[in-house]
Amino acid sequence: MSVAPPRPKGPPLNALRAFEAAARLGGFAAAAEELGVTPGAISQHIRSLEDWTGVPLFERRSQGVRLSAAGAALLPGFTDAFDRMGQAVRSLRAAGSRRALHIAVLPSVAQLWLAPRLPALRAALPGLRISVSALEAPPNLDREMFDLSLFIRMPTGGPGEVVLTEDRILPVCAPGLAAEIAVPGDLAQQTLLHDASWAGDWALWAETVGCDLPGAGDGPQFSLYALAMAEAQSGAGVLMGHEVLVAGAQARGDLVAPLPGRVSTGKALVLEYPRHGATKELKRLVALLKESV
Repeated sequence: MSVAPPRPKGPPLNALRAFEAAARLGGFAAAAEELGVTPGAISQHIRSLEDWTGVPLFERRSQGVRLSAAGAALLPGFTDAFDRMGQAVRSLRAAGSRRALHIAVLPSVAQLWLAPRLPALRAALPGLRISVSALEAPPNLDREMFDLSLFIRMPTGGPGEVVLTEDRILPVCAPGLAAEIAVPGDLAQQTLLHDASWAGDWALWAETVGCDLPGAGDGPQFSLYALAMAEAQSGAGVLMGHEVLVAGAQARGDLVAPLPGRVSTGKALVLEYPRHGATKELKRLVALLKESV
């Protein structure tokens, strides 16, 4: 007669993933955003792990949570384990015969920078399926199954990171409106258009060029940069343009820069691809994007 006693069970994989993300990112809300769940779900997963181990992994405080000493000691092992799992899954996918690449990109970059380049990319890489997902924040390429990301952000100098071009800002408007703007001070009489994601653009530019713009933050706000740009092209006001995004409209004459000079934001259009498992097709795509700047 065989003996098959029940085997001890460990905690669910999702609970372990929730702990690692919350510990690495410094909070339940950030972990929830990365994993696509609610902060309450992250909290429940963490509580189940603490009940299972009998050890507090986080310190709960009125201003939020902080990793406990035990949690901090455990984090490196879990981070390494999930990074290795991500690499293994990527290798598993690469073993297949599908010719496909998936790009994660900031929405404004997707609409205004990447979209005009897609036909040339497809022509240079025939038979390759290129998918694009617009995201507000860069994905973790060690974990998520994206092959490449394109975001305007601060460069980190990490492996697999390529700075395509510096992020510089300058006021832009429709040609008919440009005649009313001869010096920076003339902007005080104009409607200033704002992108909600880069709310500090006008203040940064004004401070750098030494221009006083009272009420600069009172203009119309847009959650889509492409919509703010369309408003500027229609003559609705002056937009603080990100050079990399408005270059196409400037080349067509839809937008003009009434004032000389550009101001650096300290950021850049950054391309990043996974540190492990880059295919020949991915490397070719990276090279083509670098050449297109």
